[in-house]
Parts: sequence; structure tokens; C-alpha cells
Amino acid sequence: LPHVAGPYGSSTTNPEAGNEGFTASSWDDCKVRHAFIRKVYMILTVQLFVTFGIVSIFTFSEPVQKFVQENSAVYWAAYGVFFVIYLVLVCCEGPRRKFPWNVILLAVFTLAMSYLTGTIASFYSTKSVFLCIGITALVCLGVTIFCFQTKVDFTSCRGLFCALGIGLFVSGIVVTITLSFKYIPWLHMLYSAIAAIVFTLFLAYDTQLVLGNRKHSISPEEYVYGALRLYTDITQIFINLLQLFGSR
Repeated sequence: LPHVAGPYGSSTTNPEAGNEGFTASSWDDCKVRHAFIRKVYMILTVQLFVTFGIVSIFTFSEPVQKFVQENSAVYWAAYGVFFVIYLVLVCCEGPRRKFPWNVILLAVFTLAMSYLTGTIASFYSTKSVFLCIGITALVCLGVTIFCFQTKVDFTSCRGLFCALGIGLFVSGIVVTITLSFKYIPWLHMLYSAIAAIVFTLFLAYDTQLVLGNRKHSISPEEYVYGALRLYTDITQIFINLLQLFGSR
């Protein structure tokens, strides 16, 4: 979710920063920003390749499918690891910036998220999984091109995105509780469609934060945080598209 901006290079625990207070040698230095963008997208590429590999194994290998589907305890353990590390990386500046702990935490987070994604994908047909991977790739490409071209500044609407995140979280809890008592296909599909749209908007917001050409941006020191946000958005788009369009 969006956070309050803080100046680059300060002791603030917030990784996002506005343009105010930056000098030409820091914020306005295109080389610094370009190096930051390259680093973020290199890390993101590795994360997505790892996730794609695990999803492929969970989709093609019947023994692996059987194992993950019959051992829900491993899924919930991975979810706990994912949730705890996500909170640590989002809320704590020290672990997020200190090498090599930031990379180690991000690697463990990526493996946990990949396991969660692969487990969900194992319940769907191979055709559905790769169709949704393709749709997700097209959505991400479209969002990236849009963010480069548009004059719309998503980063100036932090309050709106915060409200969207809270609303999606609360509605997700309500839908999960409801479906646990009685499965309602149309309700599941409706929530998945809304979640896919919301995470696509989050991807546009986070892409502009990384690009750094809007009102608010992520500090160039926060390459792990930037990769974390983009990766989470992309995997959530894929998961929700799979639940919306996938067949078992």
C-alpha cells in the first residue's frame, strides 16, 4: 500500500519519496535513476523466471501436483513465510537496505510466493495456466508502455490506492469466509475479476514509483522494495486471472 513520502538518503523508514528536497546530484541525476530501474527490473526478471519454473514443474509433474494438493500444511507454512517477510521488507528499513540480508529475504520471499502460486496453478489445466501467463505478460507490457506514455500521475492518488487496498483486503476476508461455508462460483469469479483490475492499477502505480518521473517516487536505494512491489502485483494478477478464466 502507498506510504508517506520521505527524502532520499535520510533515515526515514519510508521508501517512497516526493520530488521536493532533492538536489541535482541525487534525485535529478538520470544516471542514478536509470541504474536503479535496471537493477529493479533485473531482480524482477530473476524472480519471475524462478516463479515460472516452479509453476511449470507444479503443472507438468503429476507426483508434484499430488504432493502439493495433498499437503495443505506446506502451503500454509509458505503463506506464513511470505506474509512475515513481506511485512519485514515493507516496514523495516534496516533489513530492506542492508546487503546481503535484503537479497536473502527477497529470495526466500520469492520462493515462498512461487510455491503459493505453483500450488494454486496445480489445480488448473496446463492450457489454462499458460494462457493466463500469456495474458498476464500482455497486461504487464501494456501497463508499462502506458506508464511511459501517459500524463496521468497515479502517484498523486495515494489516498485512493490506499482505500482500494483496504477495500480489497476486507472484501477478500468476507469472500473467503463466505465461500468456506458454501461455494458460490459467481461470487468467486466476481472477486477475482475485481482483484485482477485492482492489482493492474497497483502495477501502474508502482511502475510510476519506480520510473521516478511523477510526483512521488521510490528512493534509488530501495531496489529491493521496488522489485518486491512489482513482483507481488504481477503474481497477484496471474493468480486472479487463473481463478477467473482457468479450467480444472
